[in-house]
Amino acid sequence: MTDEVEIPEDHPRYQSLLTRHRIEEGVEKGITSKQGLIAEGRGESFDYLLGEETLPSADEAERAASAQLLLAEHAVLSVNGNVAALVPGEIVELAEATGADIEVNLFNRTDERMQAIADHLREHGAEEVKGLTADARIPGLEHERGKVDEDGIYSADVVLVPLEDGDRAEALAEMGKTELVIDLNPLSRSPRTAAIPIIDNIMRAVPNMTAHARNLADASPDELKAIVEGFDRETALKEAENAIRDI
Repeated sequence: MTDEVEIPEDHPRYQSLLTRHRIEEGVEKGITSKQGLIAEGRGESFDYLLGEETLPSADEAERAASAQLLLAEHAVLSVNGNVAALVPGEIVELAEATGADIEVNLFNRTDERMQAIADHLREHGAEEVKGLTADARIPGLEHERGKVDEDGIYSADVVLVPLEDGDRAEALAEMGKTELVIDLNPLSRSPRTAAIPIIDNIMRAVPNMTAHARNLADASPDELKAIVEGFDRETALKEAENAIRDI
């Protein structure tokens, strides 16, 4: 397997090759499911249509999402197998910058995968990883993604749900939670359910959010609220869709 350090950063397909490497490694480690390979391929196709760059509207969404995390009383970053494989250290840095908890949540859930992902996140600096207790359930979801920690996603007011299934996004919204969704398809149910949809590659989005959070660390609650309220979700979705259609 190609090592990350062997991929020159000036390679025109650097980001794509890096993404594929991390997903492949995730499958080998038992972190990412084989279905995750298909999901990543679908996402990569949308990223290609978006020019493999962060649109101005996506950057605005990332700034608003960071402000929302900083305003939260109890924020949680939800992590699935693809997220753990692609941005483990970056998720830990975002959690540290915003004071959010990290919780593992899987559709193809096994004790072995849950533990492997938790250990992987700890190897990348996480001090606490929720999700293994699973002592609560999201109403209306009978599959494994409905299992959550009572002191984690279940009681959170703000949840970042990257690479999310549409049904869980809708169920969390029905619980009254403020959802921040990272997804490369602006027509997907998940971003269309979110309070703040981020149409961007997760490998760009999460570091951008951390940078924004650090820049906003000294902002007042009123300043943070103004950023969130100034964000137009419909415009962000439309601009991403237009970028794809106009290629």
